[in-house]
Amino acid sequence: MAFILDNLAQSLIVLGILALVIEVAVLGFATFVLLFLGLSLIFCGTMMYAGLLTEDWLTALWVNALLTFVLALLLWKPLLRLQQSSSGKALNSDFADIDFVLEADLDESSKQYHSYSGIQWQLKSEQPINKGTRVKVVKKDVGVMWVKAI
Repeated sequence: MAFILDNLAQSLIVLGILALVIEVAVLGFATFVLLFLGLSLIFCGTMMYAGLLTEDWLTALWVNALLTFVLALLLWKPLLRLQQSSSGKALNSDFADIDFVLEADLDESSKQYHSYSGIQWQLKSEQPINKGTRVKVVKKDVGVMWVKAI
């Protein structure tokens, strides 16, 4: 304990780096609490090391509490937006380029399946398609192939 008290600035920097490593490697930015705490520990330790703050536990506690709160206020919404951003457009893959011949009539009420890659896919179409028609997969959802006559 005396070693930590004698080297408080370096200990805070090491604890901050450890908090950041846990946030990134273990939690994968699932929570931002350790990110804010780790950054505040590093900032506080750096300011103590540079001589801008006195090296005692009370100063470290108050500065870290304040910095964690300020970092949370400043970074919460941008990080949340960054975490939830997605393009929203469908990805094109070779999977959607397959075509085959229907074995039965396909309409809104029919439950027809097609076996592809060892999985039974339910077939759906926006318009009725007759048996024996060659169809192409135009869209895919979970367990569903949307087809269109070609």
